Amino acid sequence: MNTRRATDTDVLIIGAGHNGLACAFYLARAGLKVTMLERRGVVGGAAVTEEFHPGFRNSVASYTVSLLNPIIAADMDLAGHGLTVVERKVANFLPLPCGQYLLTGEGRTKAEVARFSAKDADRLDAYGERLDLIADVLRDLILQTPPNVTDGGWGAALPELVKGLGLGRRLSNLDMTGRRDLLALFSQSAGDYLDGWFESDPIKAVFGFDGVVGNYGSPYTPGSAYVLLHHVFGEVNGKKGAWGHAIGGMGAITQAMAKACAELGVEILTDTPVREVITEKGVAVGAVTEAGRAIRARVVVSNVHPKLLFQKLVDPGVLPPDFKERMDRHRNGSGTFRMNVALSELPKFACLPQPGDHMTAGIIMAPSLAYMDQAYMDARMYGWSKAPIVEMLIPSTLDDTLAPPGQHVASLFCQHVQPTLSGGRSWDDHREEVADVMIDTVEAQAPGFKASILGRQINSPLDLERTFGLIGGDIFHGKLELDQLFSARPVLGHGDYRAPVKGLYMCGAGGHPGGGVTGAPGHNAAREVLKDLGVRKR
Repeated sequence: MNTRRATDTDVLIIGAGHNGLACAFYLARAGLKVTMLERRGVVGGAAVTEEFHPGFRNSVASYTVSLLNPIIAADMDLAGHGLTVVERKVANFLPLPCGQYLLTGEGRTKAEVARFSAKDADRLDAYGERLDLIADVLRDLILQTPPNVTDGGWGAALPELVKGLGLGRRLSNLDMTGRRDLLALFSQSAGDYLDGWFESDPIKAVFGFDGVVGNYGSPYTPGSAYVLLHHVFGEVNGKKGAWGHAIGGMGAITQAMAKACAELGVEILTDTPVREVITEKGVAVGAVTEAGRAIRARVVVSNVHPKLLFQKLVDPGVLPPDFKERMDRHRNGSGTFRMNVALSELPKFACLPQPGDHMTAGIIMAPSLAYMDQAYMDARMYGWSKAPIVEMLIPSTLDDTLAPPGQHVASLFCQHVQPTLSGGRSWDDHREEVADVMIDTVEAQAPGFKASILGRQINSPLDLERTFGLIGGDIFHGKLELDQLFSARPVLGHGDYRAPVKGLYMCGAGGHPGGGVTGAPGHNAAREVLKDLGVRKR
């Protein structure tokens, strides 16, 4: 006799960010009834577009497109649901002292680099080919569930052994040079890796920025070379390694995902924060909203940060003590301070004042690895960098839906700041002060920028945590370091998206392959849920 209580839905997903939406899509496509609970009044998590000043709209947190997995985009028919992604006309623009600059992008990087070092220009092709080779191997693993370390007997271990053999075969296809590169990229700092390739500061700064973006550390922090590699996985419209802009902002991605889910009958309840995950006899069977409504399900899937899930929503008494201890130690913190500004006109950079393709680029204000290293040291000592790293994008140069005619919006992704301010200080007391430092950094490169600002939106690490659930402002849901990657993400023994509570799964960026607007953790978690429920994929 079946004594299990009736359920309200097959799958209950907590959090309607992009990974939750991807997970919901694959589960609903397989014929399951899916209900999503979203704390905010809008779906999308950190990939949302909002009006932040009258007449001016922009992506609020995540701000640029590359890592969105093309298979997921095709499966969900995001283009058919209204998503258009356009490529930047120039990849990166690096203003430099003394009126110099570096532009990178298809067909121009080598000639630009040659102005600083002929030797570096000659090495660019080999650098790109070898990095792409490693990226291709790892790209194949993005939509795979990592082999899981298990305490079970042979019955549990054998499938994981088979997965490990498959991984071994992929890696065995690399020649010795490739294997050495792989080891270097997983263990070295971005700075050491780049110093081994190039001699001129500008190209090392452009490449090195990918090693610190969203990563609270110096470019010379061991392991930061992997963060650099993580940002090479992506593509835009079939071009590997390219970066682009979603017309309408990052919210256009998640709105298209939500439409794909709605077509399959997914129920999405917004303004519905969750108070706790219901567990009975050590099994997750639903959730209770803050309003007191209990919703029962066959399985529960979490798209929230792992620390929020296991420290706030799950009864600690059902967690294994060592797992709980490991989650308490789970390392987070991006060192990120995120801003949007409404502009009356385009900035005029002292080194390249005329309008041009460089205004569509990722504009990196950090001229060298040494500058980035000092920015981190300042943040460690004072709370924020005296001379911060600022990447500015002006998406309205590619998308006229974001600002009134003749005016513009700019995204400022700023580093480094302490995720939690030392000395008992609160970000609420210092956010405006630090925002001024960031604006002054741009003003030094583009005189008149400050006077052109009509309005600004500020998200300190504390704001990012309160609004989007990003602990310490961590855009990756956990640092991308060796003991928090692949089979060890978020904790060794649970790299297969299954929590240590039966019936509870994790589909967010805290799982493999990590952060960025990829959809991959959601895709992979859905596959494991379907496997456990004995439901065929469609």
